[in-house]
Amino acid sequence: MITDETEADQGVGAADAPRRIAVWDWPVRIVHWSFALLLPALWLSWNFGQMSLHRWLGYAMLGLIVFRIYWGLAGSSTALFRSFVKGPRAVAAYLRSLFSGKPAPIVGHNAVGGWSVVAMLSLLLAQVLLGLFAQDVDGLVSGPLARFVSYETADAAREIHAVVFNVLLAVVGLHICAVAFYLVVKRDNLVGPMLTGRKAVEPSVEAAVFAPVWRMVIGVALAAGAAGWAWLGFPLPASVG
Repeated sequence: MITDETEADQGVGAADAPRRIAVWDWPVRIVHWSFALLLPALWLSWNFGQMSLHRWLGYAMLGLIVFRIYWGLAGSSTALFRSFVKGPRAVAAYLRSLFSGKPAPIVGHNAVGGWSVVAMLSLLLAQVLLGLFAQDVDGLVSGPLARFVSYETADAAREIHAVVFNVLLAVVGLHICAVAFYLVVKRDNLVGPMLTGRKAVEPSVEAAVFAPVWRMVIGVALAAGAAGWAWLGFPLPASVG
C-alpha cells in the first residue's frame, strides 16, 4: 500500500477518544501542493516574459493533471471521483447540515468540496489545452499544437487562455475562503491533513483505503508520457503526419 497505517490513541477512554487516521495518500498531497506552486509560477513566468520556462511549467502541469484524472479513476478511496462527486440532493443535504448543525464526519472531500475539485481540474485542463494551441500577439511564440490550427484560432486560444486563468483565480479564491471558513467557524483544519495525510476523527470513522504502488507507477508513466509528448511537440507517426 502507498501510505501509513491508522494510529489509535492509547490509554483510558481510548475507545471513545478521537483517533488519527490516514485520509490522504502522498500522491494526492504531492499533486495538490504541486498545483499550488505551479499556478503562481506559470503566472510569474508569463508576466516576466520567460516563455520557455512557461512552456516547461505548462508541460509539468499537463502531466500532473493527467495523473490526477487517472488517480481519480484508479487511485485510493479518497481520491476516487465516485467517492466525492455527488448529486444535487447530496450537495443540498450537506449544505443544510453545514449551517444547521454538525455535518456527519467525512473522510476526504465533502459533497461541495468534491465539485470544487472537479471545477479546478476542468479549468486547469482547459487552461493547459488552450496554451498548447495559443500563440502570442506577434505569432513569434506559440504552443506545440498551434501548427494544427489557423492563425486566427491560435490567437483566439490565447485570448480565451487569459480569460480562463481569471476564472481559475476566482475558483481558487473561493477554495481558500472555504478552507478559512472551516478553520475559523467550524474549527476543522483542512490544511493539516493535506500536509500530513492524517486527521483526528471520531472512533466510528474508518480510514481511507489506499491503492497499491503498481497503480501509482502506471499513473506516473501516463503523466510522464503526456508531458514528454508535449515537450517533443506532439510528433505524429509518419503515416499520419
